Amino acid sequence: MSEQEPLPHLGRPGVLVVAAVIEHEGRILIGQRKRGDWNEFKWEFPGGKVESREDPRDALQRELREELEIDAEIGAELMRYEYQYPGKPPIHLIFFSVKRFSGEPVNREFESIAWEAVASLPAYDFLDGDIDFVQRLARGQFDGLT
Repeated sequence: MSEQEPLPHLGRPGVLVVAAVIEHEGRILIGQRKRGDWNEFKWEFPGGKVESREDPRDALQRELREELEIDAEIGAELMRYEYQYPGKPPIHLIFFSVKRFSGEPVNREFESIAWEAVASLPAYDFLDGDIDFVQRLARGQFDGLT
C-alpha cells in the first residue's frame, strides 16, 4: 500500500500506525528510537505500521513479536487520532492496552527500552505524534491503567 492510498480501516489517505501501552507491575514499556533513525532518540510506544489488508490488532501482535519477542494479548483500544508531521502524509494512530503477554521483552529495534511509571512519562522526549496521548495517560484519563 502506498502512503497515499486510502486506508481500508479509515477510508482516507495516510499511514495507519498501531502502538501498545504494555503494562507490567505498575509500569509502562517505552522504547527509544535508534541513532540514525528518523526522529532519533525520541521515545515512543512499541508498535508500527499496519500492512495492506492487515487487521490493526494482528499488526500490533506482529510488531511486538518483531520488536520485543513477546506474544501479546491485545486489549482495549485506548485512543485513536490523526497527526501529521511536516512534509509527511498523515498518520492515523491507534493505541491499544496490553496487560498480558508471554516472554520477557528483548530489545530488537530500539536504542533502549525502559519500564516507567505512568506519571513519569511526560518527562521523556516522546515523538510529537505521541505527546497528546502521553499527557492524557499521565493525567489518568484511561480507566484500568496504572
